[in-house]
Amino acid sequence: MTLRRRQFLQLAAGAAALPILPRMAGAQAYPARNITLIVPFPPGGSTDVSARVVADHMSKTLGQQVVIQNVSGAGGTTGSTRAMRAEPDGYTILMGQMGTHAASVSLYPKLAYRPDVDFETIGLVASFPVLIAARKDFPAKDLKEFIAYVKANHAKLNQGHAGVGTIFFTTCLLLNSILQVKPTLVPFAGGAPAMTGLMGGQVDYMCGDIIVGASPYAAGNIKIYALAAAQRNPALPDVPSTVEAGLPAFQASAWNGLFAPKGTPKPVLDRLTDALDKALDDETSRKRMLQLGSDIPDKKQRGQQQLLALVKSEIARWSP
Repeated sequence: MTLRRRQFLQLAAGAAALPILPRMAGAQAYPARNITLIVPFPPGGSTDVSARVVADHMSKTLGQQVVIQNVSGAGGTTGSTRAMRAEPDGYTILMGQMGTHAASVSLYPKLAYRPDVDFETIGLVASFPVLIAARKDFPAKDLKEFIAYVKANHAKLNQGHAGVGTIFFTTCLLLNSILQVKPTLVPFAGGAPAMTGLMGGQVDYMCGDIIVGASPYAAGNIKIYALAAAQRNPALPDVPSTVEAGLPAFQASAWNGLFAPKGTPKPVLDRLTDALDKALDDETSRKRMLQLGSDIPDKKQRGQQQLLALVKSEIARWSP
């Protein structure tokens, strides 16, 4: 009787361990095939560009291709939801950002995911300053004149954005609140389409980011009045900061980071975090990101716990 009972317990324990073994074996062999990196916006925007820079180097480190998949819609929440629902095996990851993982919480009452609960964090990729941009023939020569004109004419002005909850949308909500203006908000499918709309004169002004705005500005296709920061950025040395130009209340920086579905094994997350870290230390990758105006996180800002802490603090910051 004792022998049978002992055999039963041993068999039961072995059976309970079976579901764990394939996952452990899979984690040890990871990655054995291509990894899909979902970018929840169209190609050409800051989230997409940053993803392509790090994905290129991570592919070399991991020995498997990191393939970009653009899944746009609903301010980035469509692609983020798809990533959240993916198999937690490390073969589908997400490039999330301030809009999808902070501002969306208060702007989408039926948001399908909880950014700080339903994802595993891999690490912060970059941050970058937000800018105040306008069509090239906008009747203001500097930030002071821009503020005066917008205050006097906001009921007739159109402000472009990349979708409700995105960085472009949320930061301009802050700007409009500071200026106490209510322009007509015009949504686009993403940051790059919104910038195209601004260049074409479909909208009058917008809050963008330096990655999307630098090239059109250099080509003379838009005006940039200020960066929402304490100091200038080397990528746009002739553009003043809002502190310098007289609007210190408007300071905002955007960020993006890598996430995985909840339940992704820790060894897999660690491999991805390590690959991202190597990409951020690579001289070629760093040069590409710095030329775009990005701020590369230092060692203290990197890692899984650091990104989780950032997400929680950003939800608390933007929700009010």
